[in-house]
Amino acid sequence: MKSVCIIPARYGSTRFPAKILARETGKFLVQHVYEQASKAKCFSQVIVATDDDRIVAAVRSFGGDVRLTRSDHPTGTDRIAEVAATLDAPVVVNLQGDEPRVPPALLEQLVALLGRESDAVCATLAARCKTLDEVLSPNVVKVVCDSRGRALYFSRSAIPFDRAAHLAGQPLLAANHLKHIGLYAYRRDFLLAFPKLPQTPLEKLESLEQLRTLESGRAIAVAEVEFDSRGIDTSEDYAAFVAEMKSGL
Repeated sequence: MKSVCIIPARYGSTRFPAKILARETGKFLVQHVYEQASKAKCFSQVIVATDDDRIVAAVRSFGGDVRLTRSDHPTGTDRIAEVAATLDAPVVVNLQGDEPRVPPALLEQLVALLGRESDAVCATLAARCKTLDEVLSPNVVKVVCDSRGRALYFSRSAIPFDRAAHLAGQPLLAANHLKHIGLYAYRRDFLLAFPKLPQTPLEKLESLEQLRTLESGRAIAVAEVEFDSRGIDTSEDYAAFVAEMKSGL
């Protein structure tokens, strides 16, 4: 299935400004992401989508494909939709510009999942929580699925609720909870329609835009994987990544 990878990249970041252009490894952070995505065999193109000329210049400096978008997009999904409208690939993968550790094989698995699930408008991934801190953290999004692997709900809360553990006064078991991995493969037609859908009540409450898809009655396919890594959110995260690169991990 022909697919493209679009990497939305913003210069501003509340917790780590200009992180996309951090270069302590000798490469821009967005360059690491771009090169990882380019190794995936499922993509005919890898494109960075940004509204910032500094990022455009950086991507061009290492020979990457970059598109300058409007500056008024509320989300990265809106930004990649603008670029996808100029392409003819039926599947578009959204890979965040601060996710340098995503293995190419995982991206291939994501595209294959959407190819198999013909009634789903997009596909995403999840992994078992490893710690109770992950389960309880509102910064870690959890997902519950039906028997076919379709998402039933996404939440910042600890779902599903373990009633038996609660009544027995026992701690939650982390492995009973799935952590959402924020990678998406979209069918192009749905991706172009998504920005036109009105925000939904649950989306606003949870501040999770994927709930707009579920509340509109569409299906999201979910595959459980072993991948367990977070993006670069803070300068401390980046320092750990730099240490990994320098040690050859």
